[in-house]
Amino acid sequence: MMASGQQPPRIVVLGGINIDLVAMTPRFPAAGETVVGRQFLTYGGGKGANQAVAAGRVGAQVSMVGRVGDDIFAAQALRALVESGVDVSTVGVTPSTSTGIAVITIDDSAQNQIIQVLGANETSGEEEEARVVRNLDGASALLLQLEVSVELSLRCAQAAKERGVRVILDPSPVRPVPEAFYSCCDIITPNETDAQALVGGPVTDRASAERAAETLLKRGVGAAIVTLGPQGSYYATSSGAHGFVPAFQVDAIDSVGAGDAFNGALAAALGEGNDLSQAVRVASAAGALSVTRSGAQDSMPSRSEVDALLNSVGG
Repeated sequence: MMASGQQPPRIVVLGGINIDLVAMTPRFPAAGETVVGRQFLTYGGGKGANQAVAAGRVGAQVSMVGRVGDDIFAAQALRALVESGVDVSTVGVTPSTSTGIAVITIDDSAQNQIIQVLGANETSGEEEEARVVRNLDGASALLLQLEVSVELSLRCAQAAKERGVRVILDPSPVRPVPEAFYSCCDIITPNETDAQALVGGPVTDRASAERAAETLLKRGVGAAIVTLGPQGSYYATSSGAHGFVPAFQVDAIDSVGAGDAFNGALAAALGEGNDLSQAVRVASAAGALSVTRSGAQDSMPSRSEVDALLNSVGG
């Protein structure tokens, strides 16, 4: 992905920092039913933190901006970031508040259900905005999601846009997005569920992904990438470029964090100078590898793993 001697891109991530509490179960329980699970695990999580780890694992220099609580989970959450080379000096601590928590159930088909408690993530505000702005000089991208307030994310996107820094928005978890936000987004990356919520119609296949992408382009984004899980990803740009990247065929065991692997690798690949088509291939490879192992941050692939998968299929 990166030429010899080229400096790694620097990426700023504003977003959620969680601990994931994961139960593996044969099937999801019906309302009022108890199902005996097979395994319980804890992992570092949060969409922002996941994307920071994903970008760091494939070689980017990453600064994480967000907040943790003062509970027993904070140290674990930060340690997972540091171990992946992410700079956490811009992560704040909110007293008397829990670190963000995600309660995740995964069934035998590798599908997941998630309950998220935002905790300290919801306390991000002016201090985090200032930290983002201070770190934008020399950055190739600002990665955003919607685990912190939409208003904060919008202000940071506007600051990045003013400084010529690429803004990539993963519009998840789904919240109403102000119209002004779209014009600040160089790239928006909804999955099929997010895209359906944003455009108000079903998104289930390539044709519907194309329609969703065109709707998002009309709202002012520079490019829209609609991910369709095992079907692949459709992308379209305001300049008229478009294409479909089929998914890599892998044996999936856990889909948690696949979208975050995609976004982190996408930002890194674009920062290295790849065009959008190739960057989507790199991101798709990272997302595919992530579903072959359990956990969110633990599943993020290394640079060598991504390159090996791309090379194995002529990428």
